[in-house]
Amino acid sequence: MSNEADTTDDADIGHTLGQDNIQIFGLDIHNPVFLVSAILVLALVVCTLIFQEQSEMMYIELNSWVTTRFDAFFLISANSFVLFCFFLAFSPYGRIRLGGPQATPRYNYPAWLAMLFAAGVGIGLMFFGVLEPVTHTLNPPLGIDPENTPDSRAVGMSAAIFHWGLHAWAIYAIVGLALAFFSFNRGMPLTLRSAFYPIIGKAVWGPFGHMVDTIAVLATVFGLATSLGFGAEQIAAGLNYLFSIEDTTSVKIMLIVFIISIALVSVVAGLDRGVKRLSELNMGLAGLLLLFVLVAGPTLTIIYVMVQATIDYLFYLPQLSNWVGRDDQDFLHTWTIFYWAWWISWSPFVGMFIARVSFGRTVREFIIWVLVIPTIIGIIWMSTFGGNALDQLLNHGYEGVANAVPELALFKMLEVLPLTGVVSAVSVLLITIFFVTSADSGSLVIDTITAGGKMDAPVQQRVFWCISTGLVSIALLLGGGMASLQALTTSIGLPFCFILLLMCVSIMMGLLQESRK
Repeated sequence: MSNEADTTDDADIGHTLGQDNIQIFGLDIHNPVFLVSAILVLALVVCTLIFQEQSEMMYIELNSWVTTRFDAFFLISANSFVLFCFFLAFSPYGRIRLGGPQATPRYNYPAWLAMLFAAGVGIGLMFFGVLEPVTHTLNPPLGIDPENTPDSRAVGMSAAIFHWGLHAWAIYAIVGLALAFFSFNRGMPLTLRSAFYPIIGKAVWGPFGHMVDTIAVLATVFGLATSLGFGAEQIAAGLNYLFSIEDTTSVKIMLIVFIISIALVSVVAGLDRGVKRLSELNMGLAGLLLLFVLVAGPTLTIIYVMVQATIDYLFYLPQLSNWVGRDDQDFLHTWTIFYWAWWISWSPFVGMFIARVSFGRTVREFIIWVLVIPTIIGIIWMSTFGGNALDQLLNHGYEGVANAVPELALFKMLEVLPLTGVVSAVSVLLITIFFVTSADSGSLVIDTITAGGKMDAPVQQRVFWCISTGLVSIALLLGGGMASLQALTTSIGLPFCFILLLMCVSIMMGLLQESRK
């Protein structure tokens, strides 16, 4: 059979997925993915709320088991994703255009970058952008002596960038490229199972496909809930810092309810009117905050840190990516393995969202803008915020960040800069908007998966998943706090890592067919 025939068959089969949908109470749900996913999510919420102490213990033990038993597997996989992405970008397959040779992009570069970045790591960079460089400098990985200030600072900044750089975005790029290619070039539904058609054929529309999509929904819910948990903690800390509002679990729950309510408005508005506008607003505010810290802080020092941090990151990258003979096991498991599991569990959400807004881009363009550009932005962000905090600590003796609880690190760094109150309030607003864009774009993605790949499913379904994600965040905060959120993230990241490795094989098979055609 010719390649053209293969492509036609793929498209015809793909369009039959939506025929399995059930229309009930105005909903258009795919059977059984929607029902199974909804039942599992709601069961988790109920059981965690009823058995809070037992849930906390179980989640902590689960997290320890995954991070210690599968550390090498996560590191090898993440390294493979980075190498695979660079191979595709610099190979002849990089010329293949998502949507066909005549496809044109639907969004310009600024809007495209704003959406993928706001959905990808916005909340996380606000939370960890100051915290990680200082923490890893004071407790450096790789056996570096903390008293050796130049080396500890170099490896500390490198470790922070490592967790938010190439490896993170390579994971997102794998899922995003697979979904975009098989949806736009093969006419298949925009859902995870479509990516495996070259491997198992029509079996993707059976139990295997149901399992993949269900795991993707759970991974998205848990990964998103973790990010929302970090956001709620930082917003609550910021309100306490600015207005002396008591930082309690009840306040965090009210924040989640409030912000999910705002997200619902954006969800109803849709992708172009809701998520796109909020993402552009986010990037504008983030850019202004970055510029303020750069100008108000030690500007020349920060610029030097940017250059040096890039060099140090590339120098330490092989050592930080290695799993053999490491004597920093606590750092490896608590930080790196958690991050890789978090990015993997979040990859269905970010990957599908990136795919939805990447029509018309070439494979090479896609990888450069999804992998390289965000890494550069991450280096600039970490160097500006973390570099300023390190300058305050090492050159001026200010220990506000070093002694602060994690969620207050950003505000303590801003404390010694001009206009502290105003800039801190803007930071709280920025975190809140990042919170909203994550919640509404995540709901759009989950809804697409549970509607069998349809991008125009009824708005009631998006509302359901937006509310459900908020409930998961609340339940897990009550049943163990951030430890529970992190444990479920790492646990669901493990099976989905196998799915990503298979996805690489499928991408290669699909691009080979496309290049022959």
